[in-house]
Amino acid sequence: MPIRQPRGRSRRRPGKFHADKASDSARCRAALRRRGIAPRIARKGVESSEHLGRFRWVAERTLAWLAQFRRLVIRYERLPEIHAAFLCLGCSLICLNFLSTSF
Repeated sequence: MPIRQPRGRSRRRPGKFHADKASDSARCRAALRRRGIAPRIARKGVESSEHLGRFRWVAERTLAWLAQFRRLVIRYERLPEIHAAFLCLGCSLICLNFLSTSF
């Protein structure tokens, strides 16, 4: 009997991986290439990681916004469902704040 696939949209690999110099290693680059992902990693001693900021800024900004909620920074909940609920609540509050200041 075949294994049932999860419902919903099929999972896809990202086309590119943007990272700073901390992720620069031959092993990391080779693993990304084996999976068909183009590495965009600043090389140590060669490139500046400034140009990667355009892409990573969105993720860093969102994590900084979520850091204002103490329960998300330090995970007090043992159940992942409760943590996911607080995460959804935090994202909802961020969206509400963004929408209320933009109008």
